Amino acid sequence: MAHSTSDSDMALELQDGYVCFGQSFGAEKSIAGELVFQTGMVGYPESITDPSYRGQILVITFPLVGNYGVPSRDEMDSLLKDLPAYFEANEIHIAGLVVAAYSGEEYSHHLATSSLGSWLKEQGVPAITGVDTRALTKRIREEGSMLGRLLKRSSTTTPAPTSVTNGTVKPETLTTSHAQKDWKNDFQEIAWEDPNKKNLVAEVSIKEPKIYYPDPASALKHPSGRPLRVICVDVGLKYNQLRCLVRRGVEVQVVPWDYDFPQLAGKEYDGLFISNGPGDPAMMDATVKYIKTAMNEARTPIFGICLGHQLLARAAGADTVKMKFGNRGHNIPCTNMISGRCHITSQNHGYAVEAKTLPHGWEELFVNANDGSNEGIRHTRRPFFSVQFHPEHTPGPRDTEYLFDVFINTIKQAVDSADALSQPVAFPGGTLEENKRLAPRVTVQKVLVLGSGGLSIGQAGEFDYSGSQAIKALREEGIYTVLINPNIATIQTSKGLADKVYFLPVTADFVRKVILKERPDGIYVTFGGQTALQVGIQLKDEFEELGVKVLGTPIETIITTEDRELFARSMESIGEKCAKSASASSVDEAMRVVKDIGFPVIVRAAYALGGLGSGFAEDERQLLDLCNKAFAASPQVLIERSMKGWKEIEYEVVRDARDNCITVCNMENFDPLGIHTGDSIVVAPSQTLSDEDYNMLRTTAVNVIRHLGVVGECNIQYALNPFSREYCIIEVNARLSRSSALASKATGYPLAFVAAKLGLGIPLNEVSNSVTRVTCACFEPSLDYVVVKIPRWDLKKFLRVSTLLGSSMKSVGEVMSIGRTFEEAIQKAIRAIDSHNLGFNETAALMKIDEELQTPSDQRLFAIANAMKSGYSVEKIWEMTKIDKWFLSRLKGLSDFEKLMSTYNTASITKPLIKRAKQLGYADRQLAKFWGSNELAVRRTRVDAGIHPVVKQIDTVAAEFPAVTNYLYLTYNGTEHDITFNDRGVMVLGSGVYRIGSSVEFDWCSVRAIRTLREQGFKTVMVNYNPETVSTDYDEADRLYFENISLETVLDIYTMENSSGVIISMGGQTPNNIALPLHRMNVKILGTSPEMIDTAENRYKFSRMLDRIAVDQPAWKELTSIEEATEFCNKVSYPVLVRPSYVLSGAAMNTVYSQADLANYLKQAADVSRDHPVVITKYIENAKEIEMDAVARNGTMIGHFISEHVENAGVHSGDATLILPPQDLDPETVRRIEDATRKIGNALNVTGPYNIQFIAKDNEIKVIECNVRASRSFPFVSKVMGVDLIEMATKAMAGLPLAEYPPVTIPADYVGVKVPQFSFSRLSGADPVLGVEMASTGEVACFGRTKYEAYIKALISTGFKLPRKNILLSIGSFKDKLEMLPSIQSLHKMGYNLFATAGTADYIQEHGIPVKFLEVLPGEDQDEQKPEYSLTQHLSNNLIDLYINLPSSNRFRRPANYMSRGYRTRRMAVDYQTPLVTNVKNAKLLIEALARHYDLEISKVDFQEFVSSADSRGQSALQLSALHGSLSMPQLLARSPFKRKHIISVNQFTRADLHLLFTIAQEMRLGAQRQGCLDILKGKVLCTIFFEPSTRTSASFDAAMKRLGGQVVVINETVSSIQKGETIADTIRTLGCYGDAIVLRHPSEQSADIAAKFSDVPIINAGNGSREHPTQAILDVFTIREELGTVNGLTVTFVGDLKYGRTVHSLCELLKHYDVTIQLVSPESLSIPDAVLSSLRSRQQLSFVSTELTPEIIANTDVLYCTRVQKERFPDLAHFERVKDAYVIDNKVMKSAKANMIIMHPLPRNNEIHEELDFDPRAAYFRQMRYGLYTRMALLAMVMAP
Repeated sequence: MAHSTSDSDMALELQDGYVCFGQSFGAEKSIAGELVFQTGMVGYPESITDPSYRGQILVITFPLVGNYGVPSRDEMDSLLKDLPAYFEANEIHIAGLVVAAYSGEEYSHHLATSSLGSWLKEQGVPAITGVDTRALTKRIREEGSMLGRLLKRSSTTTPAPTSVTNGTVKPETLTTSHAQKDWKNDFQEIAWEDPNKKNLVAEVSIKEPKIYYPDPASALKHPSGRPLRVICVDVGLKYNQLRCLVRRGVEVQVVPWDYDFPQLAGKEYDGLFISNGPGDPAMMDATVKYIKTAMNEARTPIFGICLGHQLLARAAGADTVKMKFGNRGHNIPCTNMISGRCHITSQNHGYAVEAKTLPHGWEELFVNANDGSNEGIRHTRRPFFSVQFHPEHTPGPRDTEYLFDVFINTIKQAVDSADALSQPVAFPGGTLEENKRLAPRVTVQKVLVLGSGGLSIGQAGEFDYSGSQAIKALREEGIYTVLINPNIATIQTSKGLADKVYFLPVTADFVRKVILKERPDGIYVTFGGQTALQVGIQLKDEFEELGVKVLGTPIETIITTEDRELFARSMESIGEKCAKSASASSVDEAMRVVKDIGFPVIVRAAYALGGLGSGFAEDERQLLDLCNKAFAASPQVLIERSMKGWKEIEYEVVRDARDNCITVCNMENFDPLGIHTGDSIVVAPSQTLSDEDYNMLRTTAVNVIRHLGVVGECNIQYALNPFSREYCIIEVNARLSRSSALASKATGYPLAFVAAKLGLGIPLNEVSNSVTRVTCACFEPSLDYVVVKIPRWDLKKFLRVSTLLGSSMKSVGEVMSIGRTFEEAIQKAIRAIDSHNLGFNETAALMKIDEELQTPSDQRLFAIANAMKSGYSVEKIWEMTKIDKWFLSRLKGLSDFEKLMSTYNTASITKPLIKRAKQLGYADRQLAKFWGSNELAVRRTRVDAGIHPVVKQIDTVAAEFPAVTNYLYLTYNGTEHDITFNDRGVMVLGSGVYRIGSSVEFDWCSVRAIRTLREQGFKTVMVNYNPETVSTDYDEADRLYFENISLETVLDIYTMENSSGVIISMGGQTPNNIALPLHRMNVKILGTSPEMIDTAENRYKFSRMLDRIAVDQPAWKELTSIEEATEFCNKVSYPVLVRPSYVLSGAAMNTVYSQADLANYLKQAADVSRDHPVVITKYIENAKEIEMDAVARNGTMIGHFISEHVENAGVHSGDATLILPPQDLDPETVRRIEDATRKIGNALNVTGPYNIQFIAKDNEIKVIECNVRASRSFPFVSKVMGVDLIEMATKAMAGLPLAEYPPVTIPADYVGVKVPQFSFSRLSGADPVLGVEMASTGEVACFGRTKYEAYIKALISTGFKLPRKNILLSIGSFKDKLEMLPSIQSLHKMGYNLFATAGTADYIQEHGIPVKFLEVLPGEDQDEQKPEYSLTQHLSNNLIDLYINLPSSNRFRRPANYMSRGYRTRRMAVDYQTPLVTNVKNAKLLIEALARHYDLEISKVDFQEFVSSADSRGQSALQLSALHGSLSMPQLLARSPFKRKHIISVNQFTRADLHLLFTIAQEMRLGAQRQGCLDILKGKVLCTIFFEPSTRTSASFDAAMKRLGGQVVVINETVSSIQKGETIADTIRTLGCYGDAIVLRHPSEQSADIAAKFSDVPIINAGNGSREHPTQAILDVFTIREELGTVNGLTVTFVGDLKYGRTVHSLCELLKHYDVTIQLVSPESLSIPDAVLSSLRSRQQLSFVSTELTPEIIANTDVLYCTRVQKERFPDLAHFERVKDAYVIDNKVMKSAKANMIIMHPLPRNNEIHEELDFDPRAAYFRQMRYGLYTRMALLAMVMAP
């Protein structure tokens, strides 16, 4: 793909005048023909040799063509000797080929011997690539097949015309006629040609008769002894029809199209076969005449295919018609009229038989399930039949190849007995009536659906999506649904879906109880992951007596697929191969069976989810380790031969009760076998499988699923040997899986929805395709794009976790991206995984390339990028990784393109190259990095060049049928939008990828927001890229963009949609991160202003705000040296919480208990310095943590709920156990929390949701953090209290009417408890303790009459097993022992056997409780432990039912490689599946709950019924209390030290004055945002007089005064009396009579002093010559403070004219109040005045003075302050010319700058700052002006307020 777009060397012109341009990759010539499209995704070698395409220009809708090259042309067929083995003819028959993207010479397949391009050249067939094939397809679909011509460039010298480099030109839209000629001048001219007017059959038919013989071993004989012979009339025969006949043992004589064959009938042949072929059947009179004769004689059976079918129909007397655009694809559903079965067929025809013209004695045999056209006929009394489709496939599915058997069997019957010739052909598969009787519709009124519980690794949000889909389908059928799912955070458990939701554990016991209570008549166990399947298997024998029918796949099938041994046997019975394997139920057995299989092997635990307890073993030692772990998780292990390095391929298969079976999506793993598919990068559809590979596996999938009897949806995984056709089946998941969610989103085919319908016995062909609404669901989607899924790992959140990827899944989420090329899709996906990733480029990684390539970890893709950058070849990387070379060569192309891009910058880059870069999926941010620019400058360059993405739909049919879908993606590989933009919908940004800390809760928030808006009549646009979610379900929003949530994409969509606003507060942190940049690009953000969000997120600003409103917070400080840190810690006392400003691996946030501990920790956190400060916060021990979720409108709180944490503060709130309503909070604490929340909401002017975490100790409350967005606990509090806070927040943001504090109606004794769901068992090595970093992957919540009852149910929901008899205790600190003692006593009373480790056992015995001592681990020198004392033995033999391990707060942090005993035993408990508790508060709660012996029966609090809305019960207690503690604006102004004072110099200001001024400025900003205008200075008049030109200062004083409600009198120096010689003093005295204050600017340095001396009203100095400009300096300091949070600790660099720059002089003076370092850069002749210099020196603020702006200076800079070289200050013009452009700040200079620094400039500017920097987010100079308005408002108010 190296060609650039400017060398468009081929044009495709259509007869209607449409033309597009692209690159040629076939023969260099022009041709004309008929343009048709084909929607198949594989099989291009077969298609282009199909004689039916003769004379046609073929458009392939699938965008990636040529990937697997072309097999050998010389290899001959083993059976048909002189015919080629891999093609359908001896030559290419198409006239020309049109594709969107061609993979060039980098093809990859074991059979390939050349590229597609070289073959086309050999055969003289032209081809064009780089064309929007979807646009062409839509054109043909709308207007019908039309003539087209491919024109090559006439002379190579002329360059491409500029008017067409963008792709398409519609000449009819160009104004002048010469433009039309214009492009034509450059291309050859040839005549149009209509192939249908020619006798194409004569061109392709054989010239002489020829006989082909079968293999003698299988040849069939006539009773007379001669071989059975079939005459084949060749009207354009595909070779595979010959293969299908000869393989079945008959001799075939192929005769030319006009051969007189009836004369041979009965004597020379026994059956007549009429082949497919090209062109119009009406031209074939000769052939029709002979067929008629043969039919009249009726001596043999007749079978026709395609053209043969049309000829047979014409011979019978029916008519044929030309179709609008024909049927050409591999996924066309045809219904058999006899059996009612629907088959997926391969087709290629442009004419059809008109069924209504069939004469008497003929009937329709097959009908097209999409368009109702005829697909087959049969004679009712004779053995004649024909079909329109291609049962011989190649390319396409093999489902109808059985028709050849039908034909041969009919021949056999006819030669045995002449009676057969007067009977119709018989078909297998029964009749429609019989089939209906065998598989009736299921009638159920009430269905129970089992959910999947909390999100864990291996079982995440995909089940929320599939379960929600299933419930939608059941509701559509009018069935009452009951759901059991304790996952409170999901949409599935919300109103609007199920009729009744039980928040209970999904376990056999609870499901049985619900069945008894609800008495449903049906149950679904396939929509809740492994959890629901296990319950189904456990209860399988009870369902019948409970009166419940299992819907969908039978339990027996599930057991077969789950039990590896049964599955392998079942596969053997139908001749399919699984990997060589054996099962074992003990370690000895495992060691024995492995001898037969041979190493390497893979070990898996049976019945485990996501490969839990599995791994690879190269030798016996590794096998032993693995078996021990696996047996802890499961009673049986399976050992099988490892096929590492084979390709892993998956198919999603759907089957209904009537045996219609389709494959919806096939996927190829980028990573070879050996990495769990959940941890693999997956590409859909497969890219490197040929038609033979694809359909071999497809056929196997269909056979296997039919054999197993799955009803609904399932997934089959294969291993495929890349060097042969050898494959084996890895497994079948007989339920919806992670892949099915991905496949649904990848294809737009709603698998779960369809599966739920099929479970009710509805046949597939009666379910409609909800995307097109005109076709049926019994079809296989065609994609015209490519999808890439990449997993997201969050391994850095865990201590000591292994990052290697293997057969056990570790990823916590996944992203999916869509593009028209693989490069575009994979780069989007890489960016989606993490906002820091730019795309596929090298990364400063923490890994060795070779190691990483050989043993993959979560960094693998970046390792490949680094390897390519270091010069590794594709070959070498392939040897190390076994990733298919096709993928690697695509990535290599990106790596090379990056090298090319780095040689350009924004000025030199050309338009075609930008376009190429965007087509390869490069983001603006990435290009900015290559070109040394910034994202917004690149965006500007791109938009100016007219390069925009286009919006394409995902419609499941590759544009073949019109679709009403709103499922969209953006691509640069296209020329037109599929949709129009007139909705102006509200955009809601989703949560992005699930990761630890941001999961399904935010998806719930997004969906609730969208639903609320839609209910209120708003149009909505959803943007999200996570395939597991409900928000990316296409029926949730009016428009769904499956796109990244990045500045670039959101701006693109916002602009195109012309959206009426964006909601960013629902998707967690991902959208919040781009709030400020969006706001700065004038995007309308609904809800709280992004500037306020920044105030809450910047710890300095937030801290100042809390101080201002008198809300307390823990003491904290940012420190830049170890000494300072130690001093601060001693001051606030230990323990403290330390977090580095940038997170190093392993040294994230940590609690530190002592000085030694601090020193150790800081050593690990690298150097603590100005560049790497640490933040230390006082850690309050034994404090309660309290969660507040609230909603405000315009700063006024309108709804809130408080929940309490069980654990003390110090456990991350995402890992905490939450109780609501709170049970143990003091009313005073609650009041204080409400008060603080109200103040914070007001100070931040919140509109929408916000969440605050408080800690409380002795009624003292402090704020830990505040999120101005929806938080993780919103779904929990909304559902427990029955008030949807998100709905409220959405209405507030959209400005809709709403009820404040709606009544809460909850029963009297009712508590909800939310418990975290951990996935430690997946993360080998991770330490399962709770700390300040979040570690849980999901959550569940249950209800009870008390918190104990609710807690115990919720714990069971997370998979926790309640202890039966043995409990092991190990308690670290004495304080915990003391606190636990009463609980330990009650355990003893309940009759548990207690075991304990050394110290704990002694303590328990001292208190007279019997306990058995267990030794933790043997020391190095001791003998082996006795088993009865060994803790290890007890754990590994599952003798312990509960392990309570309370680690002491580690007094000092140990190096990462040190394994403490406590860690080893905790890890062992996890590995051996022993329930583990590591927090003292949880342990006490659990023991108290056990002591209460709850019967856990179902009560009224366990479910929510969504039928009627709640009745009202007033809540009057929450009237707003008066704000107290913070000062109001009048109070603040009353403190002003400047009342009626002159403001002449910055020396007047103290640090306290500045603080007050800035506080007032903040309030002004808030007031201006709320009201626009304040009337603080109503009735006051300000006079402004400027003796020097000024835009900003004069305008901003003017605006400031007017916004404060005052008036302004402007005196212009040119019309004033000064012209007549008046002095300054007199002017000032005069003005003092009119105004209340005067703003003055004058060139003389003494002007301000003179004015002050003579004026009676305050003078404000707006600049006195080059001396001072105080108000500018004040706004500069305010700007620094607002942009960077704080002024202290920064390095400020002044650049430019420091001699005359008065703003610099004032600012240097003001900075004396702060701890800053100053660098000065200026030409010698413009250096800073000595007075300023010496004062900087005396304050020790000066770092150094330079005449050169070096990269080192830039690298240290936090604030770069540029000044203009002011022409008006120079006595000598020549001097000015010399220095005016001394320093130009541009992207090159900024390359070495920090990411979060700012550039300031008092403006106006000349050339000091290059314009390209205006788009850099660091450029603060225009925002500076905005801050100026607020500071000047504050100053005027402080001076003039009454």
